[in-house]
Amino acid sequence: MRVDLFDFALPPERIAQAPARPRDAARLLLVPRAGAFGEARVRDLPRLLAPGDLLVVNDTRVLPVRFTARRGEARVEITLLKAEDPRRWTALAKGARRLRPGDRIRLAEGLEAEVEGRGEGGEIRLCFDLEGPALLEAIRRRGSMPLPPYIRRPEPCDVDRLDYQTPFAEREGSIAAPTAGLHFTPELVAALEKAGMTFAKVTLHVGLGTFQPVRVADTRAHRMHAERYEIPAATAAAVAGTRERGGRIVAVGTTVLRTLESVADAQGRIAAGSGETDLFVTPGHRFRVVDRLLTNFHLPKSTLFMLVCAFAGYRRMRAAYAFAIERGFRFFSYGDACLLDRQDGSDLPEEP
Repeated sequence: MRVDLFDFALPPERIAQAPARPRDAARLLLVPRAGAFGEARVRDLPRLLAPGDLLVVNDTRVLPVRFTARRGEARVEITLLKAEDPRRWTALAKGARRLRPGDRIRLAEGLEAEVEGRGEGGEIRLCFDLEGPALLEAIRRRGSMPLPPYIRRPEPCDVDRLDYQTPFAEREGSIAAPTAGLHFTPELVAALEKAGMTFAKVTLHVGLGTFQPVRVADTRAHRMHAERYEIPAATAAAVAGTRERGGRIVAVGTTVLRTLESVADAQGRIAAGSGETDLFVTPGHRFRVVDRLLTNFHLPKSTLFMLVCAFAGYRRMRAAYAFAIERGFRFFSYGDACLLDRQDGSDLPEEP
């Protein structure tokens, strides 16, 4: 289907530059299957969910992989993407065309690498002087958080090392935060558990697959980058038990939804294990596991806006986003959230 069907106008002032404080004070748009939209706060989730519901969260941890590097006297913006072995990383570089194999790059004090090659998509391959745990520790100490470009910072900000990390973050590997989890606090988690909800974890290391721009005119021509996931046995058992008891599966974020739906069989059963997913969800997709989705507001023409249109209905989400813009909700990674009920049945955009 046409990508421009997922476009919408967003005033720049609606793009959040900092999170709500406290985190769970963020506004929450309620999108039921039918009827009027509602408004609440994320801290109201204990009364909006039901005892027996299972919230599945992503426990990935964001590495501070952005660097203002130097090649001689020239500045080069580097974002590390993926470790290929103990010394080598694939990276994105602004001005990559000027880089050649053999060039030396100084990412930070005590952190240097050599350009080994360039990929078809403009990525470069770096071979570092350090390796293994020493390299990872240098990245942690010297790097900045890889904030999206719409969050404007004149210089790296230390507070983002806390703000751009969810309270569930345990397993390093992401280059972007699973932003729905940013709204949670220890107090909110405790209130949800007291109200009878339970939590389970999956890991999906967020990479280009989630946030890569759609540069084609038709969704059928877009290809997602594969991302690594892991589903523990305890989570598979929790999902099965919740479904047997009649509880609902609430995905905290699109990364969780994609992980669960990637491995579900025709009956909605999931198995523990690990692998890669390049699942691209567009209207017409049949959901098998997730009943409700907590997620932020997403970019126009993005794969994530297409996903929420598939989950809650194309026309329903177009109306919900128009309502959110009119009511002053804050968009994107540091913005507000919405709680979506799954729509079953076809709701495809009309195409000529």
